[in-house]
Amino acid sequence: MMLEHIYTAISLIAQPYVLLVIAMSAFYGLFVGAIPGLTATMATALLVPVTFFMDTVPALAAIVTMEAMAIFAGDIPGALVRIPGTPSSAAYVGESYALTQKGRAGFVLGVDVTVAAIGGLIGAIILILLAPMLAEVAMKFTSFEYFWLACIGLSCAVLVTKGSLIKGMVSLLIGLFMTTVGVDITLGFPRFTFGVTDFLNGFNFIPAMIGMFGVSEVMRNVSSSDLSFKIVSVKTKKIFAGIGRTVRKYKLNVARSGIVGTFVGILPGAGADIAAWIAYALSKKFSKEPEKYGTGHIEGIVDAGTANNAALGGAWVPALVFGIPGASLTAIVIGVLFMKGLRPGPMIFQQTPEILYAVYVTFILANVILIPFGVMAIKAGNQMLRVPRNMLMPAILMFCIVGSFAINNTAFDVGIMLGTGVLAYFMEANDIPVAPAVLGLVLGRLLEDSFMVSMIKSEWDLTVFFHRPVRAILGGVTIILWSSPFIGVLRARWRRQ
Repeated sequence: MMLEHIYTAISLIAQPYVLLVIAMSAFYGLFVGAIPGLTATMATALLVPVTFFMDTVPALAAIVTMEAMAIFAGDIPGALVRIPGTPSSAAYVGESYALTQKGRAGFVLGVDVTVAAIGGLIGAIILILLAPMLAEVAMKFTSFEYFWLACIGLSCAVLVTKGSLIKGMVSLLIGLFMTTVGVDITLGFPRFTFGVTDFLNGFNFIPAMIGMFGVSEVMRNVSSSDLSFKIVSVKTKKIFAGIGRTVRKYKLNVARSGIVGTFVGILPGAGADIAAWIAYALSKKFSKEPEKYGTGHIEGIVDAGTANNAALGGAWVPALVFGIPGASLTAIVIGVLFMKGLRPGPMIFQQTPEILYAVYVTFILANVILIPFGVMAIKAGNQMLRVPRNMLMPAILMFCIVGSFAINNTAFDVGIMLGTGVLAYFMEANDIPVAPAVLGLVLGRLLEDSFMVSMIKSEWDLTVFFHRPVRAILGGVTIILWSSPFIGVLRARWRRQ
């Protein structure tokens, strides 16, 4: 029966019109993903009106292809000019840019596109084989489990911090404080708004991320006395030189991050950006060379680049099986399915299995063609490095402004971008890392929301956080992670004695 459904799905995808839609969606995804601020979710939202005039299969194929391309394309400006095109690229933008400064931009982007395709295929395979079972596991997560998951994610700040742990914690607290701005979810009381109406919705993560990575880089370059830009050529003819050896060397990392990324993607509200942060942190934790992280180490890029694309397939599991979006992008997908007269849920497997398998086939096809399409995007991005720095920096600032304004069409988001850019510039000038602050921005709202909801449900009984086995395990992992720095200090003292 499965083979029959797969054959039917292939025949649906192999139509010339559907293949043309997939090709055009690939170019669209690469273009949008490479522009800072224009996320895959925004690209999907802009694509929805076009899907009104399509049948179900080409409409879903367009979305699947576009998101796979957009997530990878965010790595290109991250590696070349240290501005992540999408939030999922933020976890390893420092590593990528450091390698570019060493003249290895082609190698970095070659690894990026390769592991992105592998991660996407891992996510697609797990989606095909284990969708109903994994969705059932994800459905058992309540606000208590999400609180511990957020705590574990924030603990990654300890692992991604290079240098002083205290400065890393200060950076994390800055990010967490920024998420407290706005209306309190429990009391509806405005916090730290200072009477400014725009602050009621809090800090938008995307403009803040663009400012911290993009504007701070512009300021750092402009403040330099040398205004000539060092041209680092991306040798696209040899872009895959050494890639096979690197993937074989880190094959266990690829497998681990593919599984981690898919599982994180399955959890509603998590998404590719959180998957990338967790995979990067685990990479550093289990690496044989943790001291190289932050200086341009390809291992962290392999892990995070695999996880963020694997998370895409995982996010479709709860969306298809239970009609619950695994991420904001799949929330739009559910709307498209309803628009086409389909109801996501367990019955979709019996009523329209050919649509389901068409999505599976498209996931595999999109990640296969990601490599040739990605190489074309890298060649186009290569021209960026040939522009003199005194011309490139204003252009980058313009893209930052356009990307920030396009999110909500408000000048307030541009102000957030500029303010966080200045903040990040002074943080880095004082050796305070930016990555933990971005991590705090990503997870701060989830942490507060899940904690307050849990407290209200349990009538302020903290012991409820350990009542169920899954909660107890996640809580135990969190406590171990939090105590590991102190255990390390005590162990060092014991060895000296």
